[in-house]
Amino acid sequence: MRMDPPQPTISTAVVDDASAIAHLLNTAYRGIGGWTNESEFIAGDIRATKEMVLELIQKDNCIFLKVTNDVDEADDGIILGCVNLQKDGPKVYLGMFSVLPQMQGKGIGKLLLDAAEKHAKLEACASICMSVISGRTELIDWYFRRGYSDTGQRIPFHDDGITGKPLRPLEFMVLEKAI
Repeated sequence: MRMDPPQPTISTAVVDDASAIAHLLNTAYRGIGGWTNESEFIAGDIRATKEMVLELIQKDNCIFLKVTNDVDEADDGIILGCVNLQKDGPKVYLGMFSVLPQMQGKGIGKLLLDAAEKHAKLEACASICMSVISGRTELIDWYFRRGYSDTGQRIPFHDDGITGKPLRPLEFMVLEKAI
């Protein structure tokens, strides 16, 4: 009898997940390796602090979805991926989308993106949108293949003194998908 490998579980993050989510975000965006790493664009080790994540978890109209693989003892309790979703009128804003670098390319990102889109539908939203550093062409192409389009809107990168120093002038490209 053949056993299928354990399937990842998607659930809503809680207050106790704030540290683990901040660690995941910092590892995926500012760590070494992984194709979502922003080190060629932004210097520094911090993408998010525990306090930033905690504030979002507790905010109205805002949730974090997390992926765990609780069936696999080697990954028990480890958050493998996450996404922050904020309802804003008829849209859901998708941010802080990340997957542990060693787990990238295993379908977790697609699973999370599908769950985010389902959440937007449950919230009766017409679309889901996000902002991506415009120089991240490989990542933008990944979103295009999943039905997202460039809205033409650009947002300047704001240096907040916490989440890294831009290594060159940066802007965000706003992508959107009708749900």
